[in-house]
Amino acid sequence: MEGFVKVATVDEIPEGERKIVEVEDLRIAVFNCGGEYLAIADVCTHDGGPLAEGELLEGCQIQCPRHGARFDIRTGAALSFPAFEPTETYRVVVQDGEIWVENPFAAMEAYG
Repeated sequence: MEGFVKVATVDEIPEGERKIVEVEDLRIAVFNCGGEYLAIADVCTHDGGPLAEGELLEGCQIQCPRHGARFDIRTGAALSFPAFEPTETYRVVVQDGEIWVENPFAAMEAYG
């Protein structure tokens, strides 16, 4: 799949769980939220800390473990103080039991 990177199989990320992967030195968190696989940058936009190590909340939200900012995993939107800026989201494709995440660097290379 051009422009995507295989990061896991569906068996590796059960409902309500996550897996943190690296794509060309960029940490991306892949979540299983209600059977939907979602991917965000593993960075809190408040202070640059690791976001995916936080508590996964109802409604596909993640709470930063450092200062409690909440983010919507579906959209990347910052939902609470102290974060104001969204975190990056990446397209996810599930094919034949494999989870593929959009490679953010592939798009940059294509448009040079």
